[in-house]
Amino acid sequence: MRWPDPAAGPARLANRALADQAWARERLLPFAGRTFALRLGVAGGRWTIAADGSFTPAAADAATDLRLALSPLAVPAFLADPARWNEFVREDGDAGFGGALKDIARTLPWLVEEAFARAFGAVAGQRIADAGRHLLALPEYVTRKLGDSAGSYARDEARLMVRGSEARALRDDIAAVALRVDALAARIDALGARSA
Repeated sequence: MRWPDPAAGPARLANRALADQAWARERLLPFAGRTFALRLGVAGGRWTIAADGSFTPAAADAATDLRLALSPLAVPAFLADPARWNEFVREDGDAGFGGALKDIARTLPWLVEEAFARAFGAVAGQRIADAGRHLLALPEYVTRKLGDSAGSYARDEARLMVRGSEARALRDDIAAVALRVDALAARIDALGARSA
């Protein structure tokens, strides 16, 4: 039994999303024949840009021109806001090719909105797409809020941490004491020199 190529499904999905986006396929045309790999933790796939600007699963012997890596934990936040590409995606290889993929990824929210608008109507499609973005951003939001709450509790309630202003005041006090100690040491040295 032959296992299906894991890159075939994402290629079909990308090609369906870009079917009505001639500008996106034209943006990829200069990179026809080039291959990129995407690694999501231990999973990943490789795709080649076809002569018409579409995605095809890469041949086993195709050289990889661009390697992209994305943490599986960052996927929801990335899908919620693909404009944060530089924050989430590590690129290694052809920078121009990576830039073209980044440009197309930035339009992903609009492509999703268009698909939902065709399926459910303009207003409902927009609302569904917005709800999806908010749901995808929820894990990052919750993590940030939990971190803020834990830090606030450790600082304000448990007194395990100090506020920034308190740390700066302590730093200033230590610097003032260090200056006084240096001045005292200089006076002791001067008195020692006189008595000798």
